[in-house]
Amino acid sequence: MTNINFKKIGVSALSLFLLSITGLQAQAASGVQVSSRMAEPTVRVKDVAQIRNARSNQLTGLGLIVGLQGSGDSASTLFTNKAFVNMLERLGLPNMGGIKVKNVAAVMVSTNLPPFIKPGQSIDVNVASMGDAKSIENGVLVRTPMIGPDGRTYAVAQGPVSIGGFGVEANGEIVKKNVPTVGRIPNGAIVEKEVNVTMLDENGNLYIDLLNPDYTTASELADKINKSLLGNAKAMDPASVRVFVTNTYKDNLVDLIARIENLNLNPRNNAAKVVLDERTGTILIGQNVKISPVAISHGGLTVKIETQHDVSQPNPLSNGVTTPITNTKITAVEEKGITQLFTGGTTIGELVKSLNVLGVSTKDLITIIQTIKAAGALNAQLEII
Repeated sequence: MTNINFKKIGVSALSLFLLSITGLQAQAASGVQVSSRMAEPTVRVKDVAQIRNARSNQLTGLGLIVGLQGSGDSASTLFTNKAFVNMLERLGLPNMGGIKVKNVAAVMVSTNLPPFIKPGQSIDVNVASMGDAKSIENGVLVRTPMIGPDGRTYAVAQGPVSIGGFGVEANGEIVKKNVPTVGRIPNGAIVEKEVNVTMLDENGNLYIDLLNPDYTTASELADKINKSLLGNAKAMDPASVRVFVTNTYKDNLVDLIARIENLNLNPRNNAAKVVLDERTGTILIGQNVKISPVAISHGGLTVKIETQHDVSQPNPLSNGVTTPITNTKITAVEEKGITQLFTGGTTIGELVKSLNVLGVSTKDLITIIQTIKAAGALNAQLEII
């Protein structure tokens, strides 16, 4: 027996699957239930913006992990043998040739150097196998210089590797958890050189860059700074606000930035946006999303196909031929569709409650939302990831 299910969906609407948006509560039951009461939360400037030039820098290095129990790189990984020989020569041991060590693995070491970090402080590093090592579990990274984009050494990494998993092989059987060729060394690098950060330009201006550029938010930030008498601020574009530092704060720039970072902005000015993840069936809808007048119809059609195989057997004394027979029976059951009209400016709470009544599944809702957007009834940006 073969069952084929069809969904007939007319002009449709939205669903909501919100992840910790203030004022909204999502419950997973037979459908998605969302409270229609919405607060207007505020966020600190430090959560949505950053000071220009106060940024992290990426460091990388080529290192060796030793102490592996035969799970290191094979002899065919030539750069591992070369790096191992070079390390021995730096330690004063001559090149004896013919070195084949299975307890060593070449790894790429990487980390981010935070701004304002001082020499002598420690940062975490990540290590990943570059050769054909089976596992770097229980290995120790030997001293590895961490190089910046300018070719200078800013930190030195060393220490035991933690992989958060395991890999075991015996008699051709392999059992693994996570990836045993990627690991992390907490506080594994010591900073040797500080990166100088210049926050003011030659004219004494401080620039604040928004993480998500927006004209309204940039204008609001400049207005808040001016009303707080923290400086002469002007929104330069949707991503940046220029602040002229007055004499009051020129010798106390840290206090000025601290005061600006703790100003509150209202996120309701953010653009309305809907994000869809078709792979996981997740739908995220912002609080400003509204729809134009639209009718939603949802019904179901089930088609059942039954196939029976039989044989036509002729009489024993006849000249007939045995013939297979296939009998097919098709039945169709159509459920009564439900149609509901939404007026313009419908809120998310009202919309989700109505869709729960219709019994629309999450995957259907993803198609429904795209259909609404194509019809021009969705007053929001649609992003599919």
